[in-house]
Formats: sequence, C-alpha cells, structure tokens
Amino acid sequence: MFPLIILYLVLTIIRPQEYMAAFTGIPILPIVLIAAFLCWLISSAKTFAAPQFVILPIFLVVLMISVVVNGWFGGALDQLEKFGPIMIAFFVLATACNTQQRVIITMAVFVLCSVVLVAHGIGQARTGMGWTGVPISEDGRIQYVGIFNDPNDLGLLFATTIPMAVFLSTLRGLLLRLFWLACAALLFYGTYLTNSRGALLAVLVVAGVYIWYRRGFITAGTLGVVGLACMKLMSSRMQDLDPDEESAFGRVDAWYEGLHMFLSHPVFGVGAGNFTEYNDLTAHNSFVLVLAETGFIGYMLWLAFVGYGFWMMLTVLRYKPDGLDDSVRAKAWQGEQRMALTLLLSLCGLYAAAFFLSRSYTVVMYLLAATVVGYYVNARQRFPGLRMFRLADSAWRWFTASLGSIAVFFVLVALLLHVSA
Repeated sequence: MFPLIILYLVLTIIRPQEYMAAFTGIPILPIVLIAAFLCWLISSAKTFAAPQFVILPIFLVVLMISVVVNGWFGGALDQLEKFGPIMIAFFVLATACNTQQRVIITMAVFVLCSVVLVAHGIGQARTGMGWTGVPISEDGRIQYVGIFNDPNDLGLLFATTIPMAVFLSTLRGLLLRLFWLACAALLFYGTYLTNSRGALLAVLVVAGVYIWYRRGFITAGTLGVVGLACMKLMSSRMQDLDPDEESAFGRVDAWYEGLHMFLSHPVFGVGAGNFTEYNDLTAHNSFVLVLAETGFIGYMLWLAFVGYGFWMMLTVLRYKPDGLDDSVRAKAWQGEQRMALTLLLSLCGLYAAAFFLSRSYTVVMYLLAATVVGYYVNARQRFPGLRMFRLADSAWRWFTASLGSIAVFFVLVALLLHVSA
C-alpha cells in the first residue's frame, strides 16, 4: 500500500503521464490509485482514529448535494468523480503513514518531486521552454503541466515543502545535510521564479511562525516587516501589493461577490464549481470559495477538516509527557516535536498561499493533510497521553469558529473596499 500511494504522490506532482508519449492513452494515475485503494481495503492497518476520516466523506456528500439543490442532478456524479479520488488518496496515505520513517519518506518525496519542478522552471527561465514542452508564461513566470500550469500553484507547492527540506537536513550526516539545505534553497528560488505574491507571503508566514515559536512574537513581527520589505525589492509584483492595484482589487471584489453568494444561498451555497457562473473571476480565496459554493454546512465541515490538522500539531508541541527525565525518552520526544513543528509550518505555508488562491479542492492540500493525520495517529500510539480527537466532542467549536470567521471576512472585505474607494 505504501509504495503504491508514494508512486501516486510522485505521479501527481511530476505528472510524466501528461507529457511523455509512452504514457499516452494510459490512465496510469487512476490505475495506481485503485491498486493502492484495494490494498487499503484488505489491510489490517486501516484506522479511522481521527475526525478527518469522518469529515471528508460527509463533505463529499455536501459537495454533491450543493449542485443538486441548485438544479443540476447530474452534478452529483460529476462531484463524485472529481473529489472521490482525492478522498481515497487521503484515506490511503493517512493510513500508510503509520511510522515516523514513512512520514519522513513522504516528506522526502514531496521535496524531491518539488525540486524536479524547480529544475523545470529554471530551464524555462533560461531558455523560455521547459522539457515538458510548456513555455514560460507571457509575463515571465515559470509554470508546469496539469494542475501546476498556474505559477501560483507551483508557488503554493514550494512554500509547503520548504519546511520539509529544512527538517530533512537535520536527520543525517554532513553531505545529506548540505543536500537537503540545497533543496530548500532551490525551492525558495523556485518560489521567486513563480513571482507569486501569495507564495512569497506564504514563505514569509512560514518563517514568521517559526521565529515566533522560537523567539517570540516581537522578534517575529520585527523580522517580518524586514522580510516583507526585502520581498518587495525582490519581486516586481510584490511592489504592487496594494488594495488599489487592479489585481488586488479584483480579488477583493471577488471576495465580496462570494460573500453575497453565501447570503443568497446560505445552507448549501451556489453549488460546487459554480462560482464563476455568478462572477467572472474565481474567488481567489479557498475559504471564500467553499463558503460561496457549499454554504454554511460545507464551510463548517471544511474548516473543521483544516482546523484539526493545525490543532493536532499544536497539541504535540504543547504536550509534556511523563518520563522526560530519561534521556532516551526525552530525545524521542524532541524528535516528535521537530516533526510536528515541520508539519505545522508546512500547513501554514499551504493555507497562507491558499488564502489568496481558489484551491479548496486541489489534491496537494489533502495529501499534506493525510500526512499530518497519519503522523498524529501514529504519535498517539507512541505517546498515548496525547489527546484523542473526536468530532462529537468539539463540533460546537467549529460551529462557533465558522460564524466568527465569516464575520471576520465581512469586516475585512468592508475595510478593503473602503480603503480602495
């Protein structure tokens, strides 16, 4: 099961099936996923010991209902075909990441595949054409094939995997340390080549959260201001980071329209995939997109799915197990905390970038979430004192958090529209 889902991860990111003639006409990605799923079905290692295993199937049902209640009965099957494989990949990878070593391997695959995409982008930047046959974009930003054809999606991936590369550099000898640090540097350079403002801000968020954790809020805030100034010098698009700038105003306007879609369809939204039926631009915000397309019910489920991942990693970082006087156990716990911090930083990078992109249903988001869930379920076996999360125990929290975050969006959009008026 684990080798198959890792192969699926490789094919999902590198995507040779989309530009190599040898794979033409072969549905290799579905074949690998089905094989991994069959292994999962017969595996005795299956576990459902995390709320995400309950939330995701319900969210899929809500996606299907959202299009049906808006008049498209065939849309239920369409959503099943689109999101069903993502849900399966989540279940399989979350189950397969049942040891620390497997989590480390998954991180390494994320990083190495991302570095391949950076190498493709460097070739594009130098020659104007990548080996996939995809040219550099008209505005000079690197891009790849398939789901990474948008430079912003590349930037999201790179911002997510930089913390993993840095973590991997701490595990082995000098040569491997230098190798993984070089990978981290390449990923940062790749983020620069995407010239994605959201991705650059996501990298800044990752660095800020890390410094906050290690040195405190004041140090993080001070260095964050310096980092933002440096990034504005690095990127021409970062220099236009202003509500009055045309692209930024278009995003705010899309958020405004998305909130009004929610007001007009508060329960199940306007239907998954229907945002652009009501507005020329997509939402440019993964949270607003889910709120507008699936209504309060879908948004609460999705927010809970996202929130539990952060909550799990913070639980590891805050937990103080007994027996830390023993040097072996203390060292083991330090390793747990480094891994949890890495995954937390990757989540911060992913969702900071996703805040400016409509990527609520992209597979990369759910593969990272699966890695987080697999790690936490396994960590609880090593340290049983870690909290056991149950949806029934904290459902009210997500209801409250959903109401609060929606209110924040309304206030934020009102302020941004007032500033740009």
